[in-house]
Amino acid sequence: MTETRAIILAAGVSSRMKTDTPKVLHKVCNRPMLQYVLDACKVAGIEKTYVVVGYGAEDVKQAFTNTYDITWVIQPEQLGTAHAVMCCTDYLKSFTGNTLVLCGDGPLIRPETLQKLIETHRNSSAALTLATAILENPNGYGRIVRNPDGSLKEIIEHKDCSDKQLQIKEVNPSYYIFDNKTLFETLQKIKPDNIQHEYYLTDALSIILRDGRKVAAVNALQPEEAMSANTKQQLEQINQIMQARLKTISEGR
Repeated sequence: MTETRAIILAAGVSSRMKTDTPKVLHKVCNRPMLQYVLDACKVAGIEKTYVVVGYGAEDVKQAFTNTYDITWVIQPEQLGTAHAVMCCTDYLKSFTGNTLVLCGDGPLIRPETLQKLIETHRNSSAALTLATAILENPNGYGRIVRNPDGSLKEIIEHKDCSDKQLQIKEVNPSYYIFDNKTLFETLQKIKPDNIQHEYYLTDALSIILRDGRKVAAVNALQPEEAMSANTKQQLEQINQIMQARLKTISEGR
């Protein structure tokens, strides 16, 4: 069976939290949110994990000393999600399996969802498979744009959406799995041609399609799994959901 490795993006600054704490160290039910993502990867059967850190890197690494087998990767400047993955080049450029890419500020992801994404990718022979979600309030999320026949066309970041595209409710919660060789070939073609002047990993979809490769999608996420913690209000909502989830587990339901 083809090996799957994981890259977790955890370099962000928690500017909207209005604290100096690195975003992924904010607590959900008394545990750093990054811990839930690491646990989900482990339960999903991923043995090698690369965590990209930047702001507060030493604090993040210290929080997980001796608890996980992590390869830490430094992103010296936060120039976008694709740039963060590029920072892993020296570690993964020769790897011939599949690479999962996800964010460290999404603690509600379930191992079952990652397993479904990995399985779909293996069965589809796609160069890229992504998980999508349908949200009643998609504000802030990149939109999944499809062709008239339902096939994937592109992902448009919220800030770059037209008024019509803002009405789309199928979103990109940033859970991807790539053929690793295709991933690192594609990264070299991504340009910062957007409002933020950043290297978007979402541009990989359009490039892979343009190169004649297959892209698959699975609507595998429950709406809550798409949530990320960018503000204190969002963090509180995630805490409430996690508390309910843990109560259900403890009661055996």
